[in-house]
Amino acid sequence: MPAWLQLMIDSFWPLLHAGLVFTVPLTLLSFAGGLVLAFIVALIRLFGPAPLVAIVRFYVWLIRGTPLLVQLFIIFYGLPNAGIVLDPLPAALIGFILNVGAYNSEVIRGAIESIPKGQWEAAYSLSMTRGQAMRRTVLPQAARVAVPPLANSFISLVKDTSLAAVLTVPEIFQAAQRIAAVTYEPLILYTEAALIYLIFSSVLSAAQTRLERRFGQHAVFSEGKR
Repeated sequence: MPAWLQLMIDSFWPLLHAGLVFTVPLTLLSFAGGLVLAFIVALIRLFGPAPLVAIVRFYVWLIRGTPLLVQLFIIFYGLPNAGIVLDPLPAALIGFILNVGAYNSEVIRGAIESIPKGQWEAAYSLSMTRGQAMRRTVLPQAARVAVPPLANSFISLVKDTSLAAVLTVPEIFQAAQRIAAVTYEPLILYTEAALIYLIFSSVLSAAQTRLERRFGQHAVFSEGKR
């Protein structure tokens, strides 16, 4: 067996283990927290008072206008100068949540705004409050619009978690770096890490396709009932 193939076989489990133990939980927690933040920011942008709207607009502008890598460096390496010291994993989690929240808030806001005003008026005609109209009428329809871009954001986040390696979080890429430092075979190790990211992304892309198809069938069924 070629030495490079033996190295890939020997290193596959350590890399996959790092993905399952760190990359996957980091992705799920970051996306869940970012989605909650994004929803709050979107609602403030749409219905909040002017001072809060200005604050969240500044937050979205700041996060979307600066690189994620720089944001992670500021949180992990910069904040200690201000007396705020964070461990690598919480620092990465905060950075990803803030980033996901800013980008996905625009997705959610756009999805809500895409719902015709007639849907709101129909809900109000049934004596629903704004909150009830949002929950029962607007959000179910907006979800169908938001699913594809949110799914794309989730898949991108899986790959973006590789940036956590610069904070010494032992995820897939960090594990590959450590093995490469011992074996002096960076090309083989980094290629294998890329393949594992590709496997994760391919599985999620297939799940995204099925999810979009299911939402599409639901939409067709709903239209047929009308």
